[in-house]
Amino acid sequence: MHYFAYPALFYKDEDLVRVIFPDLSISTEGANLTEAFLFAKDLLRVYFSYAIKYEIEYNLPSKVENIIPKCKQNEVAMLVDTFVGPNDIKNINN
Repeated sequence: MHYFAYPALFYKDEDLVRVIFPDLSISTEGANLTEAFLFAKDLLRVYFSYAIKYEIEYNLPSKVENIIPKCKQNEVAMLVDTFVGPNDIKNINN
């Protein structure tokens, strides 16, 4: 089992809450903060399942304390974490 925790920026954009992981250059969105957070956790799980399976290098996480001062007025920084298990890796399509 692998554990990952990365800072993410959450911000409201029209009717959606968008989420960006600056260290990984990936993003997702949800209808509200709760949905966006759950989608962000799932995105991390899929991203790292793929990275592990195909031995792709990835950036180490920044400290969330270093991200917070860089937030724009409408952004909130939060730490998002996920676990990646053997079945997650096995289920990634070739």
